[in-house]
Amino acid sequence: MSPASPHVTRAWVEIDLPAIDRNVGRIKQALPAHVRYVAVVKANAYGHGMPEIATRLLQAGVDCFAVANVGEAARLREIGHDADLLLLSPTLPSEMPRAVALDLEVTLNSVAEAEALERCAAAAERKVRVHIKVDTGMGRAGVWHAEARGLINFVRAAQHLDWRGLYTHFSEADADTDFTAEQRRIFLALLAEVPVAERARLLIHADNSAGLESFSAASPFNAVRIGLMQYGLPPSAGSFLASLRPEPALSFHARIVLVKDLPAGTSISYNRTKTLTRASRVAIVAVGYGDGVPTAASNRGCFLVRGRRCPILGRVTMDQTIVDVTDLPEAAVGDIATILGAQGGERITVGEFCAWSDCIPWEALCTLTQRVQRVYRTDRT
Repeated sequence: MSPASPHVTRAWVEIDLPAIDRNVGRIKQALPAHVRYVAVVKANAYGHGMPEIATRLLQAGVDCFAVANVGEAARLREIGHDADLLLLSPTLPSEMPRAVALDLEVTLNSVAEAEALERCAAAAERKVRVHIKVDTGMGRAGVWHAEARGLINFVRAAQHLDWRGLYTHFSEADADTDFTAEQRRIFLALLAEVPVAERARLLIHADNSAGLESFSAASPFNAVRIGLMQYGLPPSAGSFLASLRPEPALSFHARIVLVKDLPAGTSISYNRTKTLTRASRVAIVAVGYGDGVPTAASNRGCFLVRGRRCPILGRVTMDQTIVDVTDLPEAAVGDIATILGAQGGERITVGEFCAWSDCIPWEALCTLTQRVQRVYRTDRT
């Protein structure tokens, strides 16, 4: 994708909406017809912009959404989305009245949490749909699998809780197939204790984007939670995920605001971590860690300018990054620098950016800050 010139002067990301359509279409085509597509749109849709992306995902045919917390769910409700919304994180007692009022599906992680929600729902004279999350080895949210039966029994007996789902989360589906298989085994053993008639009304899910690599149509799972793949980034190099041909939907750009010549021996940026070994031409790009370029990329990464790779010089600062354009004498104020994505015949991939930045793809996308304008493109083919 070649960057356009939107009506912005400094830093922006471009979102290729048709690429998201194609990604969702390929994922849905690869799934059995009975499996529901739960689109994960937490953290501002992984930095892509939640309201706009959620609307597009609905049009592309996803079944429901998953968000991190009540605040994110409220944002979707406020813009008119009445789709099923699943809260993935534990819910504080102070948040429960709002969750009930917004008709959210609440994840339960402990008996204490279930008791608090039961009291809240009773006070509101409402019945709340709930999913039970089981910790099968992630060690984060969810009831520990050996204690899950107690939570299941409480929910079964509660008057104001409507049990709608049972799920777990794989901790290393992108790397450790043996541990993932063990987590799946623990979860399936627990699921086998649920009567078939009761199980038939539950949404049963464990797989995220990485889990698709080992997903089996013959299993009792009837839903998948898709995050990174729908945005065009495979979480691993698995053959199945690669066969879906995901297309990255996001690119990141900024403008050069100053070009200057400096003599050899000049030290660059804070703490003087780079000293010029030759007379150099440098460009100051209006983007920094306040926008989503991490300081770890200092003296390691590069930006694309006029289709050429230009190394980052010195420490990335809050609002500006310095790049070497000595070998690109035509570089000028106003030129576009591409941080992620394609320009000319060159491309900086998210994987490459993460290698420079000591981060993972989810982090690289989610740390794009709010001051970076989102520009949505609908004309890609």
